[in-house]
Amino acid sequence: MGDTALVLGGGGPLGGAWLTGVLAGLADAGVDLDRADVVIGTSAGAIFGARLACGESPQEMYERQLSGADRLVMRVSAGQTLRFLWAALGSRDPERSVQRLGRAALATRPSPGPGLTELLRPLLRGALEWPDRAALRITSVDAHTGQVETFGAESELTLVEAVAASCAVPVVWPPVELAGRRWMDGGSRSTSNIQLARDHERVLALSPIRAAVGPHPSAQQQVAELAAAGVAVTLLVPDPDSRRAMGRDMTADARRPDAARAGYAQAKSLADTVADVWHS
Repeated sequence: MGDTALVLGGGGPLGGAWLTGVLAGLADAGVDLDRADVVIGTSAGAIFGARLACGESPQEMYERQLSGADRLVMRVSAGQTLRFLWAALGSRDPERSVQRLGRAALATRPSPGPGLTELLRPLLRGALEWPDRAALRITSVDAHTGQVETFGAESELTLVEAVAASCAVPVVWPPVELAGRRWMDGGSRSTSNIQLARDHERVLALSPIRAAVGPHPSAQQQVAELAAAGVAVTLLVPDPDSRRAMGRDMTADARRPDAARAGYAQAKSLADTVADVWHS
């Protein structure tokens, strides 16, 4: 599949803002993100990974966060939060946990108004067709089986459909029905799906949230498994300044500019370390 993989994890609107800041900070510091043979995107990472792979610059995505553009309103009630936690934390077994989430997702009824695909289409901007310039893999989880799968240009899905499948947060949105199956958020059992980059020599993984809710492997655990197999992995997660900027509510739209700036500053401070592995 190639030497290098760029993995972009999920984390709601604020996780997406942090991602754009990190990508812009790395690019401005001389890290050549175009070296990626494949971009693997999950949830928010699917949105910005698609835009990056389709040719939008990290700097433009970052500036749009600072200006308040690219807004996606997520209204999550206390009841929805409790149903999500009840499903995800109801078992210590990873397979049972994700299956419980799947059942909760399948029981979710559509809200009035536009569906998730329609909501995401403007957020994707020009990234409406599978890109030619870089391989792009979008993750999602089958709501019936709990298995992670990826979509690419060879799939039956359009790019917009694949991103919607990756962003369908259980209980918040019903699963997206595509190709005869029903799909929920790609981060339901792993917020970044770093394990999917195991066939590459060098991996740069950006994970706004370290671990999914429930008994699932953290980003650090997945990195350790790849490293044990001989893969050179660089993992960036929000540092203390970024976590303070993001706060606890990952849907808080007013915090997006601060989250993006914090990601940018963090990336600039770590760019040399990233480049040592990424450019080797």
